[in-house]
Amino acid sequence: MAVAPAQARPRAGGGRFLIIIGLLVAVAAGGGVFLYGTLFGGSGGGGVLSGGTVVVVAAQAIPVRHQITDADLTTTKISPNLPNTYGQAKDVKGLISELFISKGSLITSDMLARDVGLIPAGSAPAYLPLASGYVAMTIPTGEQQGVAGHITLGDYITVIASANVVIPPAPAKVVSKTVFTNIHVIGLGPAVANVQPASGAAAPGGTQGTTSGLTSSLTIEVTQCDAEFMTWFLQNMTIRYTLESFNDYLKQPPTTADPACQTIKDAHGVSFKQVDLKYGFSAL
Repeated sequence: MAVAPAQARPRAGGGRFLIIIGLLVAVAAGGGVFLYGTLFGGSGGGGVLSGGTVVVVAAQAIPVRHQITDADLTTTKISPNLPNTYGQAKDVKGLISELFISKGSLITSDMLARDVGLIPAGSAPAYLPLASGYVAMTIPTGEQQGVAGHITLGDYITVIASANVVIPPAPAKVVSKTVFTNIHVIGLGPAVANVQPASGAAAPGGTQGTTSGLTSSLTIEVTQCDAEFMTWFLQNMTIRYTLESFNDYLKQPPTTADPACQTIKDAHGVSFKQVDLKYGFSAL
């Protein structure tokens, strides 16, 4: 009678050998992941090396047509270095974003412009980036009224109002008073091309000082309440502007509503009574 041959028994220790090989492979893979994370995972972004090149990245989301401030910027290190990047935040501060830049994105020169007038029309948003409760308002300017054209996009100005004030029975008196400070300029008309705001450095390849003519108007960001006062001053007094030092600029434009005028419905009209109550012209 034929008998089927018995299957060969596995050699003692063979399974243990395979288990050991598997453990070694797993350890090697884990070490590779750890090494990759150490070299490339620093500062929360891929491609970062402790010994790489310092570059500027967005510290927060930056909207289109926003003048970049210190709060928008931070730095990290990358390797290899990429073209058109910035090594210092001061080289980016004051420039205007041509597109939406998400938080953590590397900032390159092709994302920025020196003047909002240089941004292609198709890149402009459907609305201005105004804080809640604020409005845009255009005011007239000229050579003597507007600091000989030195006021440009992103600057901050003060407003002085002057008039003959008559409070019977006292004789008329000429009064001048600063009525607004830290007014943010968000637009020019006609646009001034290639003029660098005082708060930022020139973009690569830019030609500083070339203009398209003296600016005839300024678009400013104010509350609706202040817009009413500004309208009254324009119609009843002579106003002039002074340009603030960039060292005195607000650290960033308004981002929340003004407690004194939180919505446009808080504006209830202005006459000399409200103006004198707020600014005290008759007391001067």
